[in-house]
Amino acid sequence: MILPASTDIASDLDETQTIPESERGQRLDRILASLYPDYSRSRLQQWLKQGNIRINGATDVPAKTKMQGGERITLDIPKEAQGTWQPEDIPLNIVYEDEAIIIVNKPVGLVVHPGAGNHTGTMVNALLHHQPELINLPRAGIVHRLDKDTSGLLVVAKQLPAHTHLVAQLQARAFERTYRAVANGVFTAGGVVDAPIGRDPHHRTRMAVVHNGRDAVTHYKVISRFEKHCYLELKLETGRTHQIRVHMAHLRHPLFGDKTYGRQVRLPSGLDESSIQYLQQFKRQALHAYGLGLEHPSTGEWMSWQAPLPEDMQHLLNILGHQP
Repeated sequence: MILPASTDIASDLDETQTIPESERGQRLDRILASLYPDYSRSRLQQWLKQGNIRINGATDVPAKTKMQGGERITLDIPKEAQGTWQPEDIPLNIVYEDEAIIIVNKPVGLVVHPGAGNHTGTMVNALLHHQPELINLPRAGIVHRLDKDTSGLLVVAKQLPAHTHLVAQLQARAFERTYRAVANGVFTAGGVVDAPIGRDPHHRTRMAVVHNGRDAVTHYKVISRFEKHCYLELKLETGRTHQIRVHMAHLRHPLFGDKTYGRQVRLPSGLDESSIQYLQQFKRQALHAYGLGLEHPSTGEWMSWQAPLPEDMQHLLNILGHQP
């Protein structure tokens, strides 16, 4: 079933609170943010304008109104479809799930969110088949993304408070995101790339390190060195589009197999014909979201997960000579 974006499904929660006398003289929008920290200020203001928040039964109280204290707030949280995406029976590798979150190990080739040219066959479509109620959350609960050809771990919120909490963590750089990658060339040591990323002024479909870009920080260390390549572990402080791929290319060590930011395949010496063919036909950037850590939005407990390398990267490393 396809749900229109404006469909009002039902009320998810009716909640009533009384404004404390200590809040006398404070603006309504500030009081709402204090009393309902599970929801963003912008969402609370939207609900206030829509009439989902009533003050002593009234739905026309402006956000800037100063309260006297003692007023009754009734919050009717709506369930509203956030898109017209269709559920599809696409397998998901779910690493962990509870009442608040889902941790998914995304395979290579799966687009995370529908967009131009990818209206179906995405992780959103798969998630809606797994749990149709996710249609009521922004981006079906997806908090952060991976490129189509990057594999690994993603967190999905199942409730609006969880979504708000996770987005706040992401913005505060509190997520721990660890990647494994194979890069061209040989690093002598690990390091940090602190270089702003923005749209490439010469190639509008690509990103680049540009002076007026958004701040971006990537930490990297060497796991193994080979004749012409390196196996790396990388950690993100920020999460810009294509960040690892752009930063490694900026260091003149683009990721193996990266057709957008990379270069012609470099072949180690002494390989047999089948190994040479495998390297030449490797179809994606060798990048995997290996580890994910976060504070659970309901319990406050720190939780972390790891996803083993997919088969294609394991085979790539074997050919290059990695010894586990």
